[in-house]
Amino acid sequence: MKKVIAFAAAALLSSGVFAADGEAVYNKACVNCHAAGVAGAPKAHDADAWAPRLAAGIDALVASSKAGKGAMPPKGLCADCTDEDLKAAIEFMVK
Repeated sequence: MKKVIAFAAAALLSSGVFAADGEAVYNKACVNCHAAGVAGAPKAHDADAWAPRLAAGIDALVASSKAGKGAMPPKGLCADCTDEDLKAAIEFMVK
């Protein structure tokens, strides 16, 4: 029974029924670079660092993170992230 519940939960999470948890995605895949500003990564919660990037809009930030930018590989360290995951992580970091 536990396997059935775990499978159902995984299916719901991967289907996008539940919104991505930006803080969880950040802690899983973004914190290593965005906490300290490694290789020019904008630090999480640094409004000045994110302002010029936000000027392009959230969709542009998602596209940029999906494609990779500078030293950041495509999707950063979250190869299995969906667009919704990336957006949630970005929204968490820009707060």
